[in-house]
Amino acid sequence: MKLLLVEDDPLLGDGLRAALGKAGFAVTWVRDGKAALDVLGATEFAAMVLDIGLPVMNGLEVLRELRSTNNALPVLMLTARDTTRDKVISLDRGADDHLVKTADMEELIARVRALIRRSGRSTGGSLSVGELTLDLVAHTVSRNGKAVAASARELALLRALMEGVGRVLTRSQLETSLYGWGRNVESNAVEVHIHNLRLKLGADSIKTVRGVGYTLARPAA
Repeated sequence: MKLLLVEDDPLLGDGLRAALGKAGFAVTWVRDGKAALDVLGATEFAAMVLDIGLPVMNGLEVLRELRSTNNALPVLMLTARDTTRDKVISLDRGADDHLVKTADMEELIARVRALIRRSGRSTGGSLSVGELTLDLVAHTVSRNGKAVAASARELALLRALMEGVGRVLTRSQLETSLYGWGRNVESNAVEVHIHNLRLKLGADSIKTVRGVGYTLARPAA
């Protein structure tokens, strides 16, 4: 999926591009707000990661221009300041999510994926990990070719685990994938969905890493 990254700090931008690229995104990186609008006018993207403090035109101005044309592109705002006012301003201007630059890279990737899923901009296709195949168009899962009944929440959680195969995802990251950022979630919601998936896919299908989170093991080569 194509992702637009707008970040003027060369070191941070290079790190973000590398991490997002490793996560499977085709990243276009620009370093000022005007360049971002120029690229948006010529190319379709699944989402944009947008820094607030940019040269030429800041991130909030870019966001205002984008929304003034009724462009619903999912936007995750990045800021160096962790204040409630910054979050409120970003969300009021039309941002879909807001993250401080010091946040964990895996959290950023999980939030971007969640934004794309909720927007319906996923490119479709399927995901396969070992015996499991998740059809992203039909919203179905099969194990060894046999269909497995699963709820929408279970499919969303399984997708997050399959996209992050080999990595440990925290409960917070999985909650973001399921419900979005800033939502009040039942304290055991993720555990309930994990339990149900294990009943349907096998007790060893999803591993618990005690004190950290959950992972779908990468199949042996």
